Amino acid sequence: MKCQKCAKPATFHITDIIEKGKHHEYHFCDEHARQHLAPPEESLDAPPISELAKKLVVSPPGSMREPSPADKQVCPVCQITFLEFRNSGRLGCPYDYEVFRDELMPLLESIHGETRHSGKVPKRAPRNTQQQTTLIQLRNELKRAVAAEDYEAAAKLRDKIKDIEQDQG
Repeated sequence: MKCQKCAKPATFHITDIIEKGKHHEYHFCDEHARQHLAPPEESLDAPPISELAKKLVVSPPGSMREPSPADKQVCPVCQITFLEFRNSGRLGCPYDYEVFRDELMPLLESIHGETRHSGKVPKRAPRNTQQQTTLIQLRNELKRAVAAEDYEAAAKLRDKIKDIEQDQG
């Protein structure tokens, strides 16, 4: 997407809320985003807009939130922690929805307004959660075997994965 005021790529997408229920979206490059967000009397030596955005996102000193016990939770399948999910915004595997259920449900409901999937499912997707969990664990073991150059074990794991996938289809 290009900047609304020039041909540079838009790196900032700004939504201004005009009044309740009404908003206007802008797509700007760094320079035009700074102009849009900055007061008119700002000098030309202003920090980059990315620095201004970081200041908006990061809490002010002294108000840093205490790490919660949930941040230390680890998925036994993919080894992602809840803190890693919070930082990246991506889960590691479908099993994470069960492991982090108490933290994710309110988040999903506030974002999507629903906590049940009602869309399409890939034909190759496992029919049950246990098969899906087994496949994820086998794929992780396969990666570790290849990294350790244990190709005999990797071949056996690859064959197990193929067998499970064929049984599903």
